Amino acid sequence: MESSIIVYVLSMAGYFLLLIGLIELMRRKYIFSHYLWLASLLTIPFWIGSVSGWFRWVKMLSVLIPVIILGFTRIANYEKRESYWQVFRGSWVLYFFYGVISLNILEATLKDLALGHYLNVLPGIILILTIPWPTKYWEVSKEKYGDILAYTTVGWSLLYTTWNACFVYGESPAYFFSSCCILLAAVVYPIIKGKPELYMTARIYSLIAHLIIRAIRPELFLNVMDASAIYNEKVLWGWGALNLVLGVAYLTWYAWQIKAGTYKTEILPLHESI
Repeated sequence: MESSIIVYVLSMAGYFLLLIGLIELMRRKYIFSHYLWLASLLTIPFWIGSVSGWFRWVKMLSVLIPVIILGFTRIANYEKRESYWQVFRGSWVLYFFYGVISLNILEATLKDLALGHYLNVLPGIILILTIPWPTKYWEVSKEKYGDILAYTTVGWSLLYTTWNACFVYGESPAYFFSSCCILLAAVVYPIIKGKPELYMTARIYSLIAHLIIRAIRPELFLNVMDASAIYNEKVLWGWGALNLVLGVAYLTWYAWQIKAGTYKTEILPLHESI
């Protein structure tokens, strides 16, 4: 038992550090990042057999395709490219990524509903309703390294993290530990860099890397981080209830801030366009 715990700790720590390094690499080497994810389309035939069901296929494609578009967007804006690249310099890209985040949350929320994890459904809906509006709280940075920046609140990011972790615990308990690594990497990376607006960037790159590795070689996670043994229905429902309370509390705070006209204006800049 003790050796198993050591394996879990070492494998999770190693995977977490790998993800932190990968996020940094994807940010700094934006050209390499773009072509890497373009080339990853070639891995689709290898997904067959490990990727099954509507949710898993939609999840894979609804993350990979936006990451590829993100690559075009970063290059076009940071290098101020002309010609057809100008398409990716319009404000529509902010609405697009806003829609992608909404879609990904909706996918998991519908899956929670289908699985009967009803308490975790409302927090997912609340997250969608409270995503910061694109042209005010999103931008494509003109500085290094052409990042997509989303000025989310700490409360939103933490609610998303606990909601998503609970979802994975109920939907794919075997992959719960590895999924915790990617969620933690998305939270910790912006803290390390001192830029909370990098949360979405960290989340996007850690998630797509995880999904592709899992699609090609799922046994890599199951051999060293299989969390099936810790699944408990009571824990799932208790966790869902906690997320429901946190979600309602956040929505109440959000509505109060909007009504008072003080939502973020004192702590984060407003961006009317990119």
